[in-house]
Amino acid sequence: MFSVTCVAPVNIALIKYWGKRNEDLILPINDSVSMTLSTAELCAKTTITASKSFYSNIMWLNGKEVPFEENTRISRCLNEVHRLAIRTGSQKIPLSWKIHVESFNNFPTAAGLASSAAGYACLVYSLACLYGISLNDELTTVARQGSGSACRSLYGGFVQWHRGNLDSGLDSVAKQVVSSTFWPNMHVIILVVNDQRKNTGSTLGMQRSVQTSQLIQYRADKIVPERVNQLKSAIHKRDFDTFAKITMTESNQFHAIALDTYPPCVYMNEVSHAIVSFVHAFNELMGSLHAAYTFDAGPNACLYVLKENISKVMYAINKAFPNDLMESSDYIRGISLSNLDIKTEDNSFRKKMELLKIQPENALKYIIHTKVGDGPRLLRANAH
Repeated sequence: MFSVTCVAPVNIALIKYWGKRNEDLILPINDSVSMTLSTAELCAKTTITASKSFYSNIMWLNGKEVPFEENTRISRCLNEVHRLAIRTGSQKIPLSWKIHVESFNNFPTAAGLASSAAGYACLVYSLACLYGISLNDELTTVARQGSGSACRSLYGGFVQWHRGNLDSGLDSVAKQVVSSTFWPNMHVIILVVNDQRKNTGSTLGMQRSVQTSQLIQYRADKIVPERVNQLKSAIHKRDFDTFAKITMTESNQFHAIALDTYPPCVYMNEVSHAIVSFVHAFNELMGSLHAAYTFDAGPNACLYVLKENISKVMYAINKAFPNDLMESSDYIRGISLSNLDIKTEDNSFRKKMELLKIQPENALKYIIHTKVGDGPRLLRANAH
């Protein structure tokens, strides 16, 4: 018997992946770029145990058994890792041994916070550790076949998923743009509006968009390639102003595509739109871009903020979105904000914030403060 335990991160797309050119292999219609979040706040944790005494492959997700052999994507990931193990000669344990998989997310599943990306990245990385396979571009093609954006969660920092051109998908790989240490003061404030399962899953939403949206192919062909280059340039220059404009524009366009779908995919709600208005109003009051929003396929907002501006942004959020739980330790989670209070002498800033529109109380469920982080890592490996 042999077991490994690994953790893998969430990634949030800046340039969105939306639409497939091949459903089975999960090949996207355009490149995408993401930022990996720290596993200290958001992660999937997976333990895989292999034994010659196991009769079948079994998987549990958050304590509930899920079909293994019947799940095409899970089975494909295992088969593809087996193929890599055979080809590379990396077989620490016999491939005939069955496996038991236990996986947990420490954040809501299917709520638009990239739970499937973290989950499949953790599954594939754990399998690679189990069989002695090193992380490489080819391993990202395996994770991609579990959940498209999972390939981006195999690296830390900022990551580009290349669309590729081959029908086989061998060139549809994820590559790191820069590591997590390149822009270490890049932080994220996640405003959780709703942590319940979304009405229209991403897979169905993408299929509908590709089939019915008249805008999606123009975006993929004409807009995304230039936008990817501009964003990568901004990242390399640590140019937050350009980074923020591209990130917000891209989020807006993604949700325009979702609404151009028939029937429309409605992922943002009234609170989501209130957050958009808040960010623009706050930036205008500050006289420069201090925060940038992006929304994946869900109502929850991810705000990108440089560390030096966290205190001001948090003050403004608490001002505009009052909450009865504000003093509770469960309301603001993640990186501590205890030493980021606005200095009392900064009266000019406080006066500016009086101009913000105040939203109805308790519009937000909770807030997560995190930052750019590293890729998956092995926690332990045991032979029994």
